[in-house]
Amino acid sequence: MAKQRKLGRTASQRKALLRNQVTNLIWHGQIETTLTRAKEVRSIAEQLISLAIGVYDQSVEATKEFHNEKGQLITITVQNDTAEKLAVRRRLMAYLYDLKATPNKDEDKEDFIERTKDNKHPVVEKVFREYAPKFAKRNEEKGCAGGYTRIIKMGPRRGDSAEMVLLQIL
Repeated sequence: MAKQRKLGRTASQRKALLRNQVTNLIWHGQIETTLTRAKEVRSIAEQLISLAIGVYDQSVEATKEFHNEKGQLITITVQNDTAEKLAVRRRLMAYLYDLKATPNKDEDKEDFIERTKDNKHPVVEKVFREYAPKFAKRNEEKGCAGGYTRIIKMGPRRGDSAEMVLLQIL
């Protein structure tokens, strides 16, 4: 039995399609697609979220001291990722596409994750800031892992009768 559905595409097309749909699912919170694609996207998205849940709260506090132009000693405290969290962050950045971060009209400016010098990949930041803490709390309360997405059937597509679904992150 194959590990992955072929989806009627070549390997490179299939990988690009799945990366695109997983990225859009994480960024927008839901996508509309066919049932077979949704099952593949669900599997990948849940694996990536599970990786982030394991390390999202691991950081190390570091203090740096330096002298400014006037010769005054300045101490700055910085939060750095641990090696494990950095490895997971890089793994997510390697898989997920980099989207332009633009706020929606109805989105709060405070909740919006902007692209800055420190934050070059807003989709990965959304996984670490929004989804990982939310699902880690749920996993502690219910004592289970996984099940971060749901598939809602919407009926057949008009052109070819393919089963359409709405894939959502809970």
